[in-house]
Amino acid sequence: MSSTSALILVLVLVSGTTVLGLFWRSRQGRPIVVTPAAPEALGVPDALTPADVSSRVPFGANATLVQFSTSHCARCPGTQVLLAGLALSRPGVAHLDVDLTHRRDLANRFGILQTPTTLILDGTGQVRARIGGVPNRAGVLRQLDDLTGSSHAQFAR
Repeated sequence: MSSTSALILVLVLVSGTTVLGLFWRSRQGRPIVVTPAAPEALGVPDALTPADVSSRVPFGANATLVQFSTSHCARCPGTQVLLAGLALSRPGVAHLDVDLTHRRDLANRFGILQTPTTLILDGTGQVRARIGGVPNRAGVLRQLDDLTGSSHAQFAR
C-alpha cells in the first residue's frame, strides 16, 4: 500500500468516525414526547407512583422529573444539579434521582439503556416524555410549560 493510499484511508476513517460522533452527540438529551400508547412499548407503565421507583419522596403536584442514574455515571451529577434546580424554580414540580447501581430490576422494568435517563411525569404520574442522555434545559422547560400551562421564559437561559 502506498503512503498516499494509507493517508486517504486514514482521512476517510477519521471523517467517518467524526460524522458518527457528531450525529450521536446531537441525539443526546433530546426529549422524546411519549404518546399515550407508547409507554407500554417503552416498557414503562401508563402511570408511576413513588413506590414504583422505590422512593419515599412524593411526586410533584404538577410534574415530576424522575432521573435514573448510576454511581459511575460521569454526566449524572450535572444532570442532577440541572433537574433539581428546574424543580426548585417551579411550584408543584419535584425531582427524584433513582440510583440504579444496585437496582438492575428497575433498569430492566423501565428499559433504561443509558444513564442519565429522565422521565417527565405529569401531576397524575403519567409519563409525558423520556430523555436519554443529558437533558436539554430548554427542552425540559418546554415540557414543564406544556404540563403546567405556564411559561417561564426567564429560566430558559
